[in-house]
Amino acid sequence: MKLFNKLTFAVLFTLITSLLFTGCQNAESDNKNNVANEKLQLKVAGYDLDRLEGIFKGKVPIEGCEIEFQKLGIGDANTAAFSGAGTYDITEIGLHPFMLAYANNDFRDYTLIPVFPIRAFRHKSIFIHTDSGINTPEDLKGKRIGTPGYSSSSLTWIRGVLKDEYGVDPEDITWVLSNEDSSAEAVGKISAEEQVVPEGINAVYGTAGKDESELLLSGEVDALFHAAEPKSYIEGNPKVKRLFDDARSTERAYYSETGIFPIMHVIAIKTELVEENPWLAKAVFEAYSKSKSMHYAKLDKIGWAYSSLPWFAQEYEETKKLMGDNFWPYGIEANRKTLETLFRYSYEQGLASKHLTIEELFCTESLELSEE
Repeated sequence: MKLFNKLTFAVLFTLITSLLFTGCQNAESDNKNNVANEKLQLKVAGYDLDRLEGIFKGKVPIEGCEIEFQKLGIGDANTAAFSGAGTYDITEIGLHPFMLAYANNDFRDYTLIPVFPIRAFRHKSIFIHTDSGINTPEDLKGKRIGTPGYSSSSLTWIRGVLKDEYGVDPEDITWVLSNEDSSAEAVGKISAEEQVVPEGINAVYGTAGKDESELLLSGEVDALFHAAEPKSYIEGNPKVKRLFDDARSTERAYYSETGIFPIMHVIAIKTELVEENPWLAKAVFEAYSKSKSMHYAKLDKIGWAYSSLPWFAQEYEETKKLMGDNFWPYGIEANRKTLETLFRYSYEQGLASKHLTIEELFCTESLELSEE
């Protein structure tokens, strides 16, 4: 009997120990699987652009992430990032405002990846009063030029192009800063980083309460530099026109000569997120690239049906003929000249306190990323 009890106890002990060990192994395995399957919960902000449709409609996932997309104008996106609130994990942001925050204010909350949601040629962004006597870019010298955002990406590009192409220096002009912006409802308020005026520049404020459009229409300024079309131009006032009557041809010639397609906005990711998850930069880059490729495919198949422009198909074909099939490229090498040109403009114009480099602003994990 004693022998039986000893044997029974030994068997039971072995069985219980085995069960406990197996249970621990299974629990450990389940925990590992849960960790492996756990996705980053991220808030993403930006414009709901056609080339980003795959992202904000959930058709293109960011690998390893669950995202919540928030449509946001660039003014509000800049404020959310630079204010330190850190509202969004991944955000569209003004490239030049980011450069100034980085160079002048030691801003390091976000880092960049080479995805550029908005780009625009800027010859079209110069508006003149028809009584100003301005007929050529060189005629801007000695004139009063209005703007709601002196150091915005757009204005920095315009000044750089005017100097490189036409010999017009920022010092040749009296700059009139408006207190109001007729396009604020569409693009959001101008951030502090977009209203930096360097030493040596003759700048004054326009009449209080007048927006940039009213300054131009009233003749308080001779010309206006602004990314958005001023209200007076949109309304068709005959006293307001573009400096370049055929801006499209001028901009195409500029691209043919320089290969530069100016960058306005860029994608930024919280620095701590990239440091904790080095794979994230590539995952975000690939998702944005795939979304753009989906948009290209849509344009190729039936793009004309999605646009109200009668000659959309012809414009699309001419764009590809001039700029290539991937006319909106992501990645560093495809955009190196464009980026370095803006870095030079910012430093030459006395805006950035140092001559910035690509390696400083873009996270290391993104420097070699490219599109096939």
